[in-house]
Amino acid sequence: MKLVLKISLFLLAMSTFSDKSFSLTEYQIRSFCSKDRKKSTCIKNLKEKKSHLQKGKLIEIPVIPYKGN
Repeated sequence: MKLVLKISLFLLAMSTFSDKSFSLTEYQIRSFCSKDRKKSTCIKNLKEKKSHLQKGKLIEIPVIPYKGN
């Protein structure tokens, strides 16, 4: 009985927590790149990363350290 309960809870958890990722919309990409000096290369790079993310490939996300006061 415990085994059936554990298996059913495991399957329930696996079905609720799916591997979905949300990428940026076209408007968000344009507004993000509007601050950049080279807008066309910024848009091209973000669209490329978006397509890789939607295909399930890994992308590199740079981490900028926080400089406190």
